[in-house]
Amino acid sequence: MIPLCVVFLWLAACSVQDLIQRQIANILTFGAAALALLYLLWTGHTWLGASAAEGGWALLIVLLLTLPGYALNKLGAGDVKLLIALALATDRPTVLGTIIGAGLCAGVLWLLASKALPLVNQRVKIHSFDMKGLASKKHPFAPFLLGGFTLTMVLLN
Repeated sequence: MIPLCVVFLWLAACSVQDLIQRQIANILTFGAAALALLYLLWTGHTWLGASAAEGGWALLIVLLLTLPGYALNKLGAGDVKLLIALALATDRPTVLGTIIGAGLCAGVLWLLASKALPLVNQRVKIHSFDMKGLASKKHPFAPFLLGGFTLTMVLLN
């Protein structure tokens, strides 16, 4: 239970940072990936208890699913590194469920936003916290990954 809470809190921290800064710090992604890899090599199983082979397959799946999106500039490097760390810490069903759940969460948000935004008063000004226009134009994806991970854990456990 504690390892699952640690992964959840790590994903939550990545999500908050992605929402606020539109990027995820390398210390959160590389650090988590390094710790997960060290744990995997030391114990022979992933942080959540899957075999080392399962973690390796999860990593391969993540690379196959995310690198094309990164190459086409549709997915940020932080999201790819986050999923690599998640793969090293979990297993195939968790990674696939997280990605599928993230897609479902993004779809639901898009559907709700397309229905609700026309109803919002258009005279409301949106203030940007970005002083110099240096923030990324990419939309944050880590919150959707957190939602997908949460859905997956609820359904798998």
